[in-house]
Amino acid sequence: MITTRVSIMSPIAFKLIIIMLCLAFQVVPGEQEMRCLKREREALLQFKASLLDRHGMLSSWTTATDCCQWKGIRCSNLTANIVSLDLHGDQYDYETYSRSYISGEIHESLIELQQLKYLNLSWNLFPDNHIPEFLASLSNLRFLDLSQCEFGGKIPSQLGSLSHLKYLNLAGNFLEGSIPPQLGNLSKLEYLDLRRNYFEGNLPSQFGNLSNLQKFYLKGSYDGVLKINGGGKLLSNLISLTHLYLCSIRGLNSSHTWLQVIVNLPKLRELSLFDSSLSDHFILSLRPYQFNFSTSLLAFHLSGNTFTSPVIFPWVSNITSNLVELYLVGNNLEGSVSNHFGMAMNSLEHLDLSFNSFKGEVLKSFMNICTLNSLSMYENNLTEDLPSILHNLSNGCIRHSLLDLDLTNNQITCSLPDLSTFSVLKSLDLSRNRLNGKITDDIKLPFSLESLSISSNLLEGGIPKSFGNACALRTLDMSNNNLSDEFSMIMDHLSRCARYSLQELNLGENQINGTLLDLSEFSNLKSLDLSRNRLNGKITEDIKLPFQLDYLSISSNFLEGGIPKSFGNACALHTLDMTNNNLSDEFSMIIHYLSRCARYSLQELNLGENQINGTLPNLSAFSTLKSLDLSRNRLNGKITEDIKLPFQLDYLSISSNFLEGGIPKSFGNACALSTLDMTNNSLTDDFSMIMHHLSGCVRYSLENLYLSMNEINGTLPNLSIFSSLQELFVDGNKLNGEISKSIQFPPQLRVLCMESNSLNGVFTDYHFVNISKLSYLDLSDNSLTLTFTQKWIPPFQLRYIYLRSCMLGPTFPKWLQTQNKFVDLDISNAGISDMVPRLFWEKLALRINLFSVNISNNNLHGIISNFATRDVVHFLTLASNQFEGPIPPFLRGSIFLDLSNNNFSDSLSFLCASGPKESLHQLDLSNNQLSGEIPDCWSHLKSLAYLDLSHNKFSGNIPTSLGSLLGLQALLLRNNNLKHDIPFSLRHCAKLVKLDVSGNKLSGHIPAWIGSEMQDLQILSLGRNHFSGILPLQICYLKSLQILDISLNNLTGKIPACINNFTSMAYKKFSSDYRRYSYFVNTSNFRDNQSYELNVFLDWKGSEQMFKTTELLLLKGIDLSSNKFSEEIPVEIESLVELISLNLSRNNLIGTIPSNIGKLKSLEFLDLSRNQFVGSIPVSLKQIDRLAMLDLSHNHLSGVIPTGTQLQSFDASSYEDNLNLCGPPLEKCIDDEPTEEAIVKIAEYSLLGHDFYIGMVLGFVISFWMVFGTILFKKSWRHAYFKFLNNLSDDIYVMIVVKFKWCK
Repeated sequence: MITTRVSIMSPIAFKLIIIMLCLAFQVVPGEQEMRCLKREREALLQFKASLLDRHGMLSSWTTATDCCQWKGIRCSNLTANIVSLDLHGDQYDYETYSRSYISGEIHESLIELQQLKYLNLSWNLFPDNHIPEFLASLSNLRFLDLSQCEFGGKIPSQLGSLSHLKYLNLAGNFLEGSIPPQLGNLSKLEYLDLRRNYFEGNLPSQFGNLSNLQKFYLKGSYDGVLKINGGGKLLSNLISLTHLYLCSIRGLNSSHTWLQVIVNLPKLRELSLFDSSLSDHFILSLRPYQFNFSTSLLAFHLSGNTFTSPVIFPWVSNITSNLVELYLVGNNLEGSVSNHFGMAMNSLEHLDLSFNSFKGEVLKSFMNICTLNSLSMYENNLTEDLPSILHNLSNGCIRHSLLDLDLTNNQITCSLPDLSTFSVLKSLDLSRNRLNGKITDDIKLPFSLESLSISSNLLEGGIPKSFGNACALRTLDMSNNNLSDEFSMIMDHLSRCARYSLQELNLGENQINGTLLDLSEFSNLKSLDLSRNRLNGKITEDIKLPFQLDYLSISSNFLEGGIPKSFGNACALHTLDMTNNNLSDEFSMIIHYLSRCARYSLQELNLGENQINGTLPNLSAFSTLKSLDLSRNRLNGKITEDIKLPFQLDYLSISSNFLEGGIPKSFGNACALSTLDMTNNSLTDDFSMIMHHLSGCVRYSLENLYLSMNEINGTLPNLSIFSSLQELFVDGNKLNGEISKSIQFPPQLRVLCMESNSLNGVFTDYHFVNISKLSYLDLSDNSLTLTFTQKWIPPFQLRYIYLRSCMLGPTFPKWLQTQNKFVDLDISNAGISDMVPRLFWEKLALRINLFSVNISNNNLHGIISNFATRDVVHFLTLASNQFEGPIPPFLRGSIFLDLSNNNFSDSLSFLCASGPKESLHQLDLSNNQLSGEIPDCWSHLKSLAYLDLSHNKFSGNIPTSLGSLLGLQALLLRNNNLKHDIPFSLRHCAKLVKLDVSGNKLSGHIPAWIGSEMQDLQILSLGRNHFSGILPLQICYLKSLQILDISLNNLTGKIPACINNFTSMAYKKFSSDYRRYSYFVNTSNFRDNQSYELNVFLDWKGSEQMFKTTELLLLKGIDLSSNKFSEEIPVEIESLVELISLNLSRNNLIGTIPSNIGKLKSLEFLDLSRNQFVGSIPVSLKQIDRLAMLDLSHNHLSGVIPTGTQLQSFDASSYEDNLNLCGPPLEKCIDDEPTEEAIVKIAEYSLLGHDFYIGMVLGFVISFWMVFGTILFKKSWRHAYFKFLNNLSDDIYVMIVVKFKWCK
C-alpha cells in the first residue's frame, strides 16, 4: 500500500508567497535587478538631449545607471517597460524667488515608450512650442498633465484617440482657437482642466459623451468668446460630475435653461460660475421653486459677476441650504442682508465677500451663523471704527466658531480693541486700514490666536506687554506703521510665553530705533524682518541670533561697521539681507566672520547698497550659497584668478562698484551660475577675452549676463557655445569694430541689448537664423546696417524692437512686417525713405496691448489712410517725416501722440470726427502745414494734458472750447497767425504749467486772471504779439513762475515792484527737487504717472535757443525787452537771486541801475541796453562771476567801468554809446577824473544835463522865427535880404575868377 504525505503550509508562509506573486505582476519602482529596455533608455537620452536642464532635474539620467532608477521614471517589474514619466517642475517659490523646471523641446523619441501610462510635464517652460501631436501615439496613457508650460497653438485633435485617458490637464498655457470635438471621444475621462487659455467658439456637443467625467474646469478668455450653445443640454449627460468650473463663458446671462440642467446633476458638490455676467436681473427673473439643488452641493462660487443688491443672499439660501462654502468675491454688492440668511445657512463654514462695497453693519447678519469658521471682507467699504465692527459679530454665536477673520484693505479706523471675546479665533488680518494711536496694555488677544496682521496702518508707539502673553502666537505682522519705540523695549514686551511660540515677526517699514540686541531667547523664531526702520550703530559681538532663525532682514536702516562673528554661528540661517545700510568693513572681513557653521546653511546673502570696500575674496567655503548681491558698494581693483565661487551659486550681482580689468577664468567653473551682473563697473578687457574666460562649464548654465555701462572694448565674438544664454546686455560700452560674417548667437537667446556702442558692419539673416526665441532686440545707437534677403521670414517673433539709428532703409523693411507680436518698436533715424505699407497701418490699428511705436526722423511720406481701431497705442511717434494730407482719426486712439515736423495739412476730421474711445493725453502737431482757424471742438478731448499746435499757419481766434480742457497742463500755440485777445474761457485751465502763445498777432490787454487763476504756471511766454496796456499786478501771484517772456509787445507803465513774489526765482533748488520738474500725466492706463517733455524757447546770446525739461531746473529768466516800460527798475528785483537771464532792453527805463544788482550771482545773461539809464555801473556788478553775456550799450551811463573782474573781458560794444563811460575795454579815463561819487553828481547836475538841452531847443526856435518871421511878413525887409544875397554871390564869383587867373 502506497501512502502519500502532504505537508500543510503555514498561513504566514502562504500569505508571503501570495504577496510576492502579486508584486511580480504590479508596477513597482525600477529598483530590481531587471534593467530597462535599451531602446527606451536611448529614447529617454534623446529626449534629455533636446531639453535644457539648468536645475539638474535630470542629473541622475546617465548611461552608467539603470534608467528605471532615474528620477521621475517608473518601470513595470514584469516587462521592464517604462510606465510612468513624472518630470513636473516646481511652482514658483515666493520666499526663494526661484523654481526648478526644464525647458527646450519635447523630442519625438518618446514614441518608443508605448507602455507609458503616466506622463506629467507640468510647470515646465516650453514657450512658443505647440503640444506635440505624436503624444497621441502613446495609446496606453491614462494620465496626461501638460499644465503651466506656456504651450501655444491649438489642442491637437489627435489627442482624442487616447481611449484609455482618465486625466487630462492643459490649464495655464497659451492655447487658442476652438476646442477640438475629438476630445469628446475620451469616454473614460474623469478629470479635464482647460482653464487659463485663449479658447473661442462653442464647446463641442461631443462633450456630452463624457459620462464618466467627474471634474470639469473650463475658462474662456477676455479676448476670445467661448460659449456653451443649446442651453447647456450637453451638460445633462455628465451625470458623474462632482466639480464644475465655468469661468468667463459668454451668454450664460441670457437664458436660464443651462442652470436648470446643472441643478439636476445628481452628484454635483462644487459649482463655480465665475465672471459669467450674472446680475440681479438674472436672479429676479428666475422662478425659485424650479431651481433647488440637490443636497450634494457643498461649495458655490459666484465671484466676478455683476450683482449689486443683497437679493443674491435669499436666493442662495432658498435653492440650497446645505452649503459649506459660498464665494461672492468681486461683485459690487452693498446694502444690508436679511437675518434670515444667517439663520437658514446652518452648515456654512466659509463665506468670502471680498472686493465688494459692504459697510460694517452687514456683519450683524452673520453673527448667528454658528458654524462659520472663516469670514473674508477683504477690500469692502468698511469705514466704521474697529470696536463697532467687532461688536456686530461678538453678540452672536459666531464668536465661538470663527477661526479666520480677514478685514484687510478697508478704511477701518480707531485703535485695536480687546479681542479676547473671540475665544477660538486663530487668524486675524486687519492690514491696510486706518487704525491709529497706540495699542494700550489692557488689550488682550484671543488665547488661541496664531496669526495677527496689523500691517499698513497708522499705529504708533510700540507693542504692548499683553502681546507677550499670547502663548499660541506664531505670526505677528506690524510692518508699515509708525511704531517708534526702542527695539529693545519691543522685544522685552514680547519675551513672555510668546517667545516660545513666535515663529515669524515682521516689523519692517516703521520708525523703530535703537540697535540690534540679543535675540537668542526667542527659541522658535524662524523669520525676522526689521527692514526700513531707524536702527543704527554697530552690531556688537555679544548679539546672538535665535537658533532656528532662517530669515533675517535688516535692510534699509542706518547700521554701521560690519557683521559680527556671532552671525556666523547662526547654523539655520538661509537668508541674510542687510541691503542699504552704512556697512563699511572690508568684504573679506565680513565673509570671514560668516564662515563658521552659517557657511553651510546660508543660501542668500544681500549686502547691496552699502559702503563695503576691498575686493572680492574666495567664496568657495560657502557650499550652499545660491544668491549673492554686492551691488552698489565700493569694491575695487581686479578680480584675481584665485577667486572661486560657491559650487551652488546661481545668482551673483557685483553691479555698480569700481571693479577693473575683466572676469577671471575661475568664474567659468561656476557650473550652477545662471545670472551674472557686473553692470556699471570699470571693466576694460576685450569682450572676446571675457567670453573666453566664461567658456568653462558655466557656458552650459549661464542664462543672464549683464555687462552694461563698463568700458569693455573689442568686437562681438561668436557666442553660440553658450547653450543656455537667454539674456545678454552689453550696452553702454566701447565695443567697436566690424561684425564678423561668421558669428552666431546662442540658440536660447531671448534678449539681446548692444545699444550705445561703436559697432559697425552688417547684420544679415545668417546671424539670426538659429535664435527662434528672440523677443527683445536692441541695437540702437551703433553704426550698424541690417541687410536681410528680400523674402526672409525671421524664425522669431519680437516683442521689443529697438533699432534707433541703425540703417534699415532706404525701403521699409519687409521682415518687419512679419513681426506680429511687438509691443515696443523704435526704428527712428533709420534711413528709411519710403511709403509706409498699408499693412503696417492696418496691424497698428488692430493690435491690442501695443505700447510704443516710434518711426520718427526718417523720410517716410505719403497720406495715411483711416482704419477702425481695436485698442489704443500708448506712445505713437511719427515726428520728423514727410507725411501729408489730413490726419487720420484712428491715430486719436493713442495716449501720447507726436506728429510734429511733418506736412500734415488738415486736422479737422482728426479733431472733430467721432472716433475711438478718447484716451489722448498728449498731442503734438507742431511744425506742420495746418492752416485756417483752429477747430473749435475740444470739449470731447477732455483727457488732454499737453497740446502743442505751434509753428503752423493757424489764423483767427483762439477757440473758446480749449477752456473745457480742465486737466490741461501745457498749451503751446507759438508762431501762428492768431489774432484778437486771449479768450476768457482759458481761465478754467487752472492746472496749466506752461502757456506759450508767443509769435502771433494777439492784441488787447494781458488778462489779469492769468495770475489769479493759473497759479501753477512755471512758464509764461507771451512775446512777439501786440499786447498793450500795463502788466497786471495779478501776475505777481505766480509764485512758481520760472520763465516770464513778454518781449516785443506794446506794454507800458512801470515794472511791478511785486515781482519779488516770484519765489521760484528767489530760492535755490536742490537735487531732491528734480522730481518736481518732471511733468506728469495721470492716466487710467498706467499704474504710475507718465512724464512728458517741456521745452522753452529763449533769446540766448543773440539767438533763439530751445531748452528742454532737464535744463528747466536751472533756467530762470525774465524777458521784458522791446516794450515801452518806463520809470526805474524796482529794487525788489534784487531778491530774485536765482535768475539766470534778465533782459530789459529796448524800453524807456530811467534812473540808475539798482546798486545791489550784484546779488543776482547766478546771472549769465544781462541785457539793459537801449534805455535811459544814468549814473555809474554799480560796483556790485563785478560780484557776478558767471556772466557770459552783458549789454549796457545805448544808455547815458558815466564814470569808470568797475575793474578787477570779467567786466573787462566783454567787447567794447557792450558799453558803446554811453558818452561819459570810460575804462577798459573803452578808452582810458583822464588822470584827474573825478571819483565815482563826483561822476554821479555831475551826471545829475552838469551843464549838459536835461535842462541845458531844453534851453538850447527853445533858443534855436525863438532865434529862427525872429529872423525869418520878419522876412516872411515884412515885404521891404524881404526884398532887401534877397538883394543882399545876390550881391554877395556876385562878389564871391569875381573873387574866385581873379584868384584862378593869378594862380596861372
